[in-house]
Amino acid sequence: MHHIELKGYSVPALGLGTWRLRGQTCRDIVGRALAIGYRALDTAQVYDNETEIGQAIAASGVPREELFITTKLWPDELTADSNAIDMSLADLGTDYVDLLLLHWPSEARSLAELMAPLLRALDDRKARLVGVSNFPSALMREAMSLAPIACNQLEYHPYLGQRAVLDIVRERELLLTAYCPLARGEIARDPTIDRIAKHHGKTKSQVTLRWLMQQERVAAIPRTTSYDHLAENFAVFDFVLSEREMDQLNGLAYGKRLVNPDFAPTWDPE
Repeated sequence: MHHIELKGYSVPALGLGTWRLRGQTCRDIVGRALAIGYRALDTAQVYDNETEIGQAIAASGVPREELFITTKLWPDELTADSNAIDMSLADLGTDYVDLLLLHWPSEARSLAELMAPLLRALDDRKARLVGVSNFPSALMREAMSLAPIACNQLEYHPYLGQRAVLDIVRERELLLTAYCPLARGEIARDPTIDRIAKHHGKTKSQVTLRWLMQQERVAAIPRTTSYDHLAENFAVFDFVLSEREMDQLNGLAYGKRLVNPDFAPTWDPE
């Protein structure tokens, strides 16, 4: 397993995303992931699965100190004096999360008000690190002026570049966590990825995840409901992409965005 050093903590470069995983499926997938060797888990209050994740962790027998748990707070009901983190901690069955993120920016509330509960969680040692999610570069810089931001979790895959945020992340030695890293399956039809995969005897998913993890200050959190894909996604530490292959994959970006709700901020130009 590769790790990224982040403000004194060690973050696995590959984790499990849990969006839309619910109930017994969530418990089963998280439990199997932990058995395979995953040690980073990503969730959010709005995913409504923190209880199941906590149950799977408890049943796994994996010590809490071996895990890197991320959750996210939704901005709509988040006020400056909110202790929203307490609900997540109770559901997850832990005294702290390793990384606490503001899930989206909001036009209805000031960023200072939204960051206040994260700063309080940091002060109360209920979160080891704090950050943001779905923040373009300008908003990320604003957040950095208000809090010790460690991470920006964004949609990032071969068809969507994130150069502006990556520049900040690398300049400040922070972290970009890539969600939708496999472009929701669109990589399956890509001839460039297919050619590279065949050269290495790997799958297109494995090549794409390897491309992400070979980038400086980038982690990935693929989601799956398949035991086979869980194992496949984890088998990415025994090969290396060449500089030419990395360049070829970097060249696939054309601004394809899969997550763009009505309330999304103005994104960085591609």
